[in-house]
Amino acid sequence: MAVDVAIPGMGESVSEVILIEWLKGDGEYVERDEPICVLETDKANVDLPSPAGGVLQHLQALETTLEVGGVIARIEEGAAPAVEVAEEAPAAAPAPVAAEEAPAVQAATKEASTALSPAVRRLVEEHALDPVAIVGTGKDGRLTKKDVQGHLHELEAAAKEAPVAERPAPAQETPVPASPAPVREAPKPIESDEEGIRREPMSRIRQRIGQHLVSAQHNAAMLTTFNEVDLSGIMQLRAKYKERFAEVHGVSLGLMSFFSRAVVLALGEYPAVNARIDGTDIVYHDFVNLGIAVSTDRGLLVPILRRAEQLSMAGVEGEIKRLALGARDNKLAMDELSGGTFTITNGGGFGSLLSTPILNAPQSGILGMHAIKDRPIAVDGEVVIRPMMYVALSYDHRLVDGQQSVLFLVRVKELVEDPTRLMLEV
Repeated sequence: MAVDVAIPGMGESVSEVILIEWLKGDGEYVERDEPICVLETDKANVDLPSPAGGVLQHLQALETTLEVGGVIARIEEGAAPAVEVAEEAPAAAPAPVAAEEAPAVQAATKEASTALSPAVRRLVEEHALDPVAIVGTGKDGRLTKKDVQGHLHELEAAAKEAPVAERPAPAQETPVPASPAPVREAPKPIESDEEGIRREPMSRIRQRIGQHLVSAQHNAAMLTTFNEVDLSGIMQLRAKYKERFAEVHGVSLGLMSFFSRAVVLALGEYPAVNARIDGTDIVYHDFVNLGIAVSTDRGLLVPILRRAEQLSMAGVEGEIKRLALGARDNKLAMDELSGGTFTITNGGGFGSLLSTPILNAPQSGILGMHAIKDRPIAVDGEVVIRPMMYVALSYDHRLVDGQQSVLFLVRVKELVEDPTRLMLEV
């Protein structure tokens, strides 16, 4: 019996994916739940497991854009594994040897390619390089982007010398420059001729992130309100208990857990900021799936702290650490990147003093944190120096009124400035 392999739903904001890699060959036997291909979304690369055991039939080509629900492959259940079929074939002596050697070479190449980071893999594929032939200088011999670029420079230099030094033997030189030179070296003379201007193709993920950001600005009545927060109380609390907190819970006590807890409590009082618009309906959430923006080499990703209202301070810090590492290593599952109801982004770690964050559609609110700066402020009629942070709330004005947005941000400010109120939820 044949079983269709369809693209599963991947969250409310993901409607299509790109097939970027087959992990199993056409006609190869696969086990149930074994990954058969890699799909790229605007959020992450996702392995698609087989829904059944049997022989795999490819129905789509690489680089194809597919809609959620579309059929990508077919599994013929009950079919014999490829190894058993090969044994039954009474082929001539040389044929089985060649058939056995090819998969071994393919397996070695595939093993090397799957160990590559997304950025390195993309560079290798763009230039049709064999990763096995490149010496890796990274941890455990892994290839880095610099390793691949250096290899390309060597090939480039060899290609330039070949017409002079190796002219009598064109047949031998053709295979070496053929892969990188004709396909990817064409733009480089243009780049060098324009006095230092360098051109690189935009990755698909970054293209799609950009499309969603532009769409968010076009499809929402986005407005931003600002306030400032005195972090003296938090700083004193962290200085007093951070070592003990790390000993007991195994994670550092950061600012994000304070802001996350404050946001959760404020959203409970102003549910519109935690809602979304669906057609002509307003969808309210009685829970908080909190998105935490993380910068990666592939662009900005937003892992989700699911049911953040149920997490302790230590739970929040632990989840943030796990999700941030997973995002940077491209090891997050799709459900860890979808389903958020509100987002926090912190540009302060990079030095941002003030910014206007863009909504993470279809959410109606996003909180922007910024750099902490010692500034003079008036307290009880006196000028004092305090660690201050500007905070920004961008919101969808179609759903959230101006008064609600201001009061929400003021509530976050009150809770963060007085950690006692934060702990007591008052």
